Amino acid sequence: MPGDLSPRAPLPGDTEVDVAIIGGGLTGLWTAYYLHERDPRLTVAVLEKEIAGFGASGRNGGWCSALFPRSTASLEKDHGRDAALAMRRAMIATVDEVGRAAAAEGILCDYVKGGTLAFARSAVQRRAADAELTDAANFGVDPLERRGDTVFDPNCARVHPAKLVRGLARVVEARGVAIYEQTEVLDWQPHSVRTAHGIVTAGSVIVATEGYGATLPQTRRSILPLYSLMIATEPLSDATWDEIGIQHGQTFTDYRHLLIYGQRTADNRFAFGGRGARYHWGSAIRPGYDRAPRVFRHLRAALTDLFPAVADARITHTWGGPLGVPRDWHASVRFDPATGLGSAGGYVGDGLSTTNLAGRTLADLITGRSTAITALPWVGHRSPDWEPEPLRFLGSNAGMIAMSAADVEEKVTRRSSIAARVMGPLTGH
Repeated sequence: MPGDLSPRAPLPGDTEVDVAIIGGGLTGLWTAYYLHERDPRLTVAVLEKEIAGFGASGRNGGWCSALFPRSTASLEKDHGRDAALAMRRAMIATVDEVGRAAAAEGILCDYVKGGTLAFARSAVQRRAADAELTDAANFGVDPLERRGDTVFDPNCARVHPAKLVRGLARVVEARGVAIYEQTEVLDWQPHSVRTAHGIVTAGSVIVATEGYGATLPQTRRSILPLYSLMIATEPLSDATWDEIGIQHGQTFTDYRHLLIYGQRTADNRFAFGGRGARYHWGSAIRPGYDRAPRVFRHLRAALTDLFPAVADARITHTWGGPLGVPRDWHASVRFDPATGLGSAGGYVGDGLSTTNLAGRTLADLITGRSTAITALPWVGHRSPDWEPEPLRFLGSNAGMIAMSAADVEEKVTRRSSIAARVMGPLTGH
């Protein structure tokens, strides 16, 4: 368990710090962690509406992977080959950095670097696997390995996300970072953040709200909250896991278009999730949206289809939450030294590791350092705004339907989906 979930005290009133961070998820906490490493004299305050790790940072599928929302091929088109390869290498290195930092700080988050298994379960999916291997060979960065109808990528670790984010919060707090929970941010401007409990004056203000940015007036159009849901089984016997063939530390997926993702947990459960929940009008985020029985049934059926050995396993947990999607599916880190305003996010579900890279990058930018990671192509990137309603509602849900239809299309035609090909440029591929 991630420990005590009782909220910390809220902001007691007006205060002044060197850096104010809006959002107590992994982006904000990694930024605070590396800022303290860069300059322990800096005063840092993290402002969180709920509790640290309340959002996607504490609820995700536990993939600490080298995945970036935009593919390497897509980054090459937009930024050039050298920049694309630098981004990929930085993401691969980040997987190890998360493990190093967790071990160094004694954060027991079930980190095991076992890699990802991607199953090719049809002729169409095998062609997709072949294309991925060809791309990897072309770029010469990824040591992907073909294992029959499976592609193995070593650049991924299994993590318990809530243990990681709650442990990281305890570490930065012990270093002197102030974490104010139950503190709603109302708005911000250069050098000032207005909260429900007072005003924070700061040399730098960092916005790290991810999907929840859709609920704030200043970022409402810049991010779309897309729900992803998960289920967990009861613990399975070692004999069952031997039959299934997934080792501790391994994550898994396949080549369908409506994304699925899973892991073998430290206590021998399946934790399994996927997309399929609809976008809600006006980018609404509500607790009730975390529960979608239709999607949970779909996930159970998909898991059983993948692994018939779990057909009788009991589902013990169901949950979900919103992740953040920028209009061009391109995550970004930004900081303006003239105003002191900065931000990071738009991870599209690939944030468990990417947040760490964001935190290191922001720490370098805030302290005025020019480093290899501050030159990466996502630094300074600005995505276009999402369309106003009803276009946003219609387009987002049409895209979800198209991805589901693409999987059906491929089963029926046994050819690569036309719908997926049309949607590819809109989803970073």
